[in-house]
Amino acid sequence: MKNTITQRKGYLFALGAVLIWTGFIVVSRLGGISQLLPNDVIAIRYATCAVLLLPVWWFKFRFNILNPKIICTSLIGGIAYASCAFRGFELAPASHAAVLLPGLMPLFITLLSRFIFKDKIKRSSWIGVGVITLGVLALLGQNQSSNTASAVGTGQLWLIFAAFFWALFSVLVKHWKISPWEATISLALVSSVIYLPIYLVALSSNISLSLWKDVLTQAFYQGFLATIIQMLLYVRAVHIIGPTSVGTMMAAVPILASISAIIFLNEPSSVFLATGVVLVSIGSWISHASPRINQKPREELVASLSDK
Repeated sequence: MKNTITQRKGYLFALGAVLIWTGFIVVSRLGGISQLLPNDVIAIRYATCAVLLLPVWWFKFRFNILNPKIICTSLIGGIAYASCAFRGFELAPASHAAVLLPGLMPLFITLLSRFIFKDKIKRSSWIGVGVITLGVLALLGQNQSSNTASAVGTGQLWLIFAAFFWALFSVLVKHWKISPWEATISLALVSSVIYLPIYLVALSSNISLSLWKDVLTQAFYQGFLATIIQMLLYVRAVHIIGPTSVGTMMAAVPILASISAIIFLNEPSSVFLATGVVLVSIGSWISHASPRINQKPREELVASLSDK
């Protein structure tokens, strides 16, 4: 009975992570279509997260934040990822991001793990990669058939780069054995220390008191829910029900996020979008449900964060 209750808690934690990741896509698109610039959203995200996590680092962990590997992963998963993602959210619909971000991350992770770190990949995982690829091509094919504005195509390209950088971040964190807390805290602190001075001195900004609702929304969701709470829920779920079960549940994100975008943002649907969402979700499920050969212990797999 106790094990059953614990298992249920694990699935509830995983569900919470799925819902926050889904909301991240919608809220990020809200920031993209607001008067805030991508530079503003990135600054709000990491300034908020740094303020919240600095005491955690100082009083609890105090690891060497100047470690070259930690700085490298922080630049890739922080500034590089966010710079691409939020420019993508400014130009492309959230429903497209729902396909490209959670869909391409497992694809890029598989490719990077195999061709850079020489991990052995099960055949069924390659099938998942193939299905995801078909889903992405179906979405991109919409631009060719409907004469979509070039801005959307540019936004899609930014989202593809964002997925690549997050996949690279995840693979490096795993192979360099950087713990989830080290990855999360350093990503926030290093990104803030490097990005915020550049933002204040050299980058354009549109933050004003009149946009306080947009600023608070992005600060709460980006800096607190998506970066900290999701990580805690994700890690807790992995420890209880395992990375495979959690990864399988995360495959629902493309469907939930695209439906949310259509309902809450009034984005148009199409056969191409529906096909892309279904194929990417199926491919992601296959990829996560078929673990790699010579799989690392659960604690190491936790480091491959799906947060965004």
